[in-house]
Amino acid sequence: MQPELSIPLAILVGAAVTWLVTPLAIKVARKTGFMDKPAGYKGHGNPTPYLGGSAIMVGLLVSATAFGGVRHYAVLIACVLLMWVVGTADDRLNLSPHLRLVLEVAIGVTLSATGHGWDVLGIAPLDALLTVAWVVGIVNAVNLMDNMDGAAATVVGISATGVGALAIVAAGDPALGTICFAAAGGCAGFLPRNLSRPSRIFMGDGGSMPLGLLVAGTSMQVASAGNLGVAGALEAALILGLAILDTSLVMVSRRRGGRPLMTGGRDHLTHRLRTQLDTPRAVAGSLALAQLSLCSLAIVAGLVGAGAILGVTALVLGIGALSITRLERKPWFDAPAAAVLVAETHAAQLRRRPTRFVRRGDHARGESIPA
Repeated sequence: MQPELSIPLAILVGAAVTWLVTPLAIKVARKTGFMDKPAGYKGHGNPTPYLGGSAIMVGLLVSATAFGGVRHYAVLIACVLLMWVVGTADDRLNLSPHLRLVLEVAIGVTLSATGHGWDVLGIAPLDALLTVAWVVGIVNAVNLMDNMDGAAATVVGISATGVGALAIVAAGDPALGTICFAAAGGCAGFLPRNLSRPSRIFMGDGGSMPLGLLVAGTSMQVASAGNLGVAGALEAALILGLAILDTSLVMVSRRRGGRPLMTGGRDHLTHRLRTQLDTPRAVAGSLALAQLSLCSLAIVAGLVGAGAILGVTALVLGIGALSITRLERKPWFDAPAAAVLVAETHAAQLRRRPTRFVRRGDHARGESIPA
């Protein structure tokens, strides 16, 4: 099938299947008690079903298989499925962070060894290390981005669209593009019920972790295919820029405030935007606009050449640093209130699980924000 037809169809099928499967995921989650219960800093008012990630995965797999993407990238899809299983188990069982990290490293090594990792430095061991760091970094960045209704699905959907466009235009790889557009469609089909008021379903780690791996893996493929060297890696970083910015913002903020890095809190980019915007839908819209701008800059710069990518990257880094500085100030962020909130979260977690304290937990959803 011609790309002119497969691209829109992959998006439509991914969106339609996900939209149709999501009510079933909600029903299964309610019957099995697979719910995210409000606790600590989590802002949603009532227990909300997980398994949104499973609905997205069904839409993605059906669409990508129908249009020929899966058979060309079977290793990557197998790794994504493994990450979906582990992420879903994590939603239910609260797995050890060390186990998750070991899995992410193992997947990074597997992708590198099978030719699905970075090939930009020209030195195999260094490319392998870069692949592992990229996989671990992006998977966790997307996971942390899943902290407000609509945030992760919006950012991943736009990023996947950007990678898919590069796969078609720059790399000439319609199979890779099909996978990306199927993922974008899956995210689009999930958003209506995730952004309803109140939210009817959450993505959970069963969605954020495999989707993070998908955009990490596909971005490596398309950037390496462009033969741009290090500039190709920078181009991929631009396409995934908002998730990287959010992680950087949280790291800087918590180090400055003396707050633990490995605890949850309402100090993310989304929560700061929420202080200025009326609803999570408005926040998701602003994220979409910003991520679309980054993807457009990356694609245009990539078509021009490595020099343009370096110039755009320098510009975006400057804007990012300025944004972090700005977002650390009122009215964007009230650090004392956030510190109290984190302390309360610590106490609540210790009361509930005294032997398993310090876990991931940036999945604060809903509309309430720090005072």
